[in-house]
Amino acid sequence: MSTTRGDLGSADLGAQFVTCDSELAGPRLSFYEELLSHGILTPLTAPVEGMVVREGSYNYVAPQGISSVVKYYLKESGADVLYEQHVTHISLRGGKWEVSRKVGPPEQFDVVILTIPVPQILQLQGDIVNIINESQKQQLESVSYSSRYALGLFYEAGARIDVPWAAQYITDNPCIRFISIDNKKRNIESPEVGPSLVVHTTVTFGSEYLDSDPAEVQQIILSHLERIVPSLPKPSSIKCHKWRYSQVTKAVPSCPGQMILHTQPLLICGGDGFTRSNFDGCIESAMSLAEAVKPHL
Repeated sequence: MSTTRGDLGSADLGAQFVTCDSELAGPRLSFYEELLSHGILTPLTAPVEGMVVREGSYNYVAPQGISSVVKYYLKESGADVLYEQHVTHISLRGGKWEVSRKVGPPEQFDVVILTIPVPQILQLQGDIVNIINESQKQQLESVSYSSRYALGLFYEAGARIDVPWAAQYITDNPCIRFISIDNKKRNIESPEVGPSLVVHTTVTFGSEYLDSDPAEVQQIILSHLERIVPSLPKPSSIKCHKWRYSQVTKAVPSCPGQMILHTQPLLICGGDGFTRSNFDGCIESAMSLAEAVKPHL
């Protein structure tokens, strides 16, 4: 069983771009080639202001949202996936893992793979509390994340956002770091579908207002957005998302993309907290997890 963070909704408020460094990609290139061949990823061609372009790197977008990458691999796996299962306890029962959740009866599994944010691994209850040894606990406790807010503005069909860019990085605003006209960035503009705009706050703002009233935070972000893009039409709806575990600022030290907490039965954890918060980091962790799990299948 794998538990992952984030939803698979259409807004993709956390997604920006997928960047491939051709010099470092190595075996990871096959993942890009596969996703490109199926149209899951396409080259970024829309204008992006303020983007730092590294020599030898290539930038891509997911036309149907970054969640389409996850959906593609879940479909290919043939796995039976259950969403919105909030795991609370993991305990040993008769040589298997008994996993309890907030709603519904506990279930048993031969292998458990955790890819939730590292602080949430440490919040789990049950036998897992004593299974994590002191050295592993210290390593997991050393992981840190940045926090930020993402704001989505959705418009009716026919609405126009008159700016020359598809996305823009902001360097001189205390609240907003990134703005994207999302359908324009993905090259899927259509007269039948209204545009959407995504805003990411700065890390400093996210940290300062992390536990504030979301309605208050939304109004602050909107007031800054109005100064940066004063000509915006009135949106039909707005979604404000608190992104508590935005990006890993310090990963598990000296870790090969995963950490085995228990061998028989296997309890293993991985994800960007064990590498880094970009697409390559996620692929590295996934490949490392797969190699570690194979002998237990």
